[in-house]
Amino acid sequence: MNSEVAGGRALRLQGKVAIVTGGGSHEGQVGTGQAAAVCMAKEGAKVLVADISLENAHRTIELIGQETEAEASVFQGDLTRNDGSQAMVETAVKRYGGVHILFNNLGFGGNSNLGERGLGKGIIGIDEKEWERGFDLNLKSAMLASRNAIPAMIDSGGGSIINLSSIDGLAGADHYEAPYSISKGALHMLTRATAAWHGRDGIHANCIAPGHLHSAFTVDLAPEHRDRRRRVVPLGIEGTPWDIAWAVVFLASDEARWISGVTLPVDGGLFSAQPMLAYDFLEGRCLDKS
Repeated sequence: MNSEVAGGRALRLQGKVAIVTGGGSHEGQVGTGQAAAVCMAKEGAKVLVADISLENAHRTIELIGQETEAEASVFQGDLTRNDGSQAMVETAVKRYGGVHILFNNLGFGGNSNLGERGLGKGIIGIDEKEWERGFDLNLKSAMLASRNAIPAMIDSGGGSIINLSSIDGLAGADHYEAPYSISKGALHMLTRATAAWHGRDGIHANCIAPGHLHSAFTVDLAPEHRDRRRRVVPLGIEGTPWDIAWAVVFLASDEARWISGVTLPVDGGLFSAQPMLAYDFLEGRCLDKS
C-alpha cells in the first residue's frame, strides 16, 4: 500500500494526524484503542499511540507496522494529569506538524468486568475511590485531552474529537456499577458541549457508545454471561473492537463533515429492542416467518 491509495481508492485520512489515548494493548488481546489506531493508519493517518504502558503501546505500533506503511509512534504518560495530556499534544505537533483527530479511548471498567459476573450495589454501594478513579479515567482524561488538543486543531484548520462511551452510559446496566455508567453518561454531555461551543472553531465532536463487544475489556467475562450478552442483541452476534474502529474512521473522515454532537450506538441493534423482545431472544423465540 502506498501513501496515496489503498486497493485503488483514495485513503480517507490521508494527511491527517491522529492521537489515540489508551491506544496500547495487552499481550494477545485487541482493544478498541489498538484497533482504531491500526484502522486510521490504514486510511493514511499519522498516529500517536498514547498509553501509560510503554510495552502495551509498542504492541500497537508493531501491529501498525505489520499492517501499513503509515507513520506511527508512542507517547508514554499519565493522561489523567494536565501535564501528561499537554505533553501528549505537544509531542504530536512536534513530530507530525499538527493534530486533526483525537480519539479519547482511555477508560476504566470498574469491577464489573473482572472474572465471574458479580453485581455491584448501585448508588448505595458507591466506593468513593472507585468513583474518583472512574471519573478520572473516563471523563477527566477526555476533558484534558480535548482542552489541550482543541488549540492545536484550530491551528491545523479544524479537527474531529471522538469520545468512547458505552451503552452503559445510556441506560442502567446489569452490573450495577455506578462509577462506570455515570462517568460514561457524563461523557455524552462533554461531547455535546464541545460540539456546541467549538463548532465555529472547525471542531467536530462525537461519541461512540459500544454495545456488547468481546474485546480486551471483557476477556475475563464468564462464558455463560458472554453468551447472554450475545443473545439479547437483535443481530445475534458479538461486536469486536474492529467494529468500533471503523466507526471511528468514519467520524474522523470528511464523510462525516456535517455530523457533530452525536452519540452513536454501535451495538448490533440492541437499543432498537424493547426489554420483552430481548427476553424472547433469551428464550429462543423470534419472528414467525411462516
